[in-house]
Amino acid sequence: MVQQKQPAKQRPQVNERFRHIADLLGGPKVVGKYPADPLAAHEMLVRGLPNMAVKHLLAGMGSLARETVESAIGMSARTRQRREKYPTESLSQDQAGRTWKFAEVLARATSVFGSRDAAEKWLAEPATGLDQRRPIDLLTTPAGVELVEDFLGRIEYGVYT
Repeated sequence: MVQQKQPAKQRPQVNERFRHIADLLGGPKVVGKYPADPLAAHEMLVRGLPNMAVKHLLAGMGSLARETVESAIGMSARTRQRREKYPTESLSQDQAGRTWKFAEVLARATSVFGSRDAAEKWLAEPATGLDQRRPIDLLTTPAGVELVEDFLGRIEYGVYT
């Protein structure tokens, strides 16, 4: 019986979507290696994102108010200020998940609208397809996130209503 040689285990390719999300949070210097797939992203969030990820995300904001982003990720200004004193400490799983989800929505909106500035402006303006609610305000709950992601998908495919 001839034994077949097993192919060498190949390193998974980093998904471009995850690369963009991780870059919004500081890239490999802050979050570690890029997650290659949803399970790797999950594991990274379970381990916890460092506090520095929030600082990096906020530092990159152009037109979105810091307080609005803090609300979307579920962190008060005072908590963020306290956490900045300990940049390598981890966020809670909930805060890490909400921070990741915000970055995920921002990355997708950037792709849909062509620039980060346009994406931020879209997040901050009332949207007809969201009953005149601002997308950023809906990111505070899982149901709201689903509405925003669905609406982004409709915009992406040219179905606005």
